[in-house]
Amino acid sequence: MTQKIKTITVYASSSSQIAPVYFDAAHELGTLLAQHGITCINGGGNKGLMATLTDSVIANGGRVTGIIPQFMVDKAWIHPALTETIITSGMHPRKQLMAQKSNACIALPGGIGTLEELLEIIAWKQLGLYSQTVVILNTNNYYSDLLSLLNRAEKEQFIPEKPANLWFVAQTPQEAINIILGFPQKGNP
Repeated sequence: MTQKIKTITVYASSSSQIAPVYFDAAHELGTLLAQHGITCINGGGNKGLMATLTDSVIANGGRVTGIIPQFMVDKAWIHPALTETIITSGMHPRKQLMAQKSNACIALPGGIGTLEELLEIIAWKQLGLYSQTVVILNTNNYYSDLLSLLNRAEKEQFIPEKPANLWFVAQTPQEAINIILGFPQKGNP
């Protein structure tokens, strides 16, 4: 890699009602980020995978920058142990800052908000507004249906570029980190 990876934005669910396999992946990813000295940037939430990720990074001596809109702070949705907190006026400035401050993005499984963030960063990459690596962490094959849809969109020429230029797919947190750090991969994307 030509640039040192210092920050990675991680999109993640705030749901606490999901299977343990997803929490395990968030915990592992947090550990790996801390071990590699990479600051985690996330939405700053205190629930679900976002909270597990933050807790893991902090517990392993890492740093977390939470970027959170004021209305979420007002609802007490902010994680209390963030290393750095940036409060925005709304969702759009939040997403823009998360992208601007990152050297790469990883999408853990998530709901509508996470899907929207993931698809927006892929759209920005397609438009040339974001040049960093985007990794879809397909824990428990969570994103397989979305990936099938994206492949169909490419096949039917709704996506004019080859998806390999827009995103990578990882099955494990270690594989996601390896992709971003430029370690050799087998069979990706």
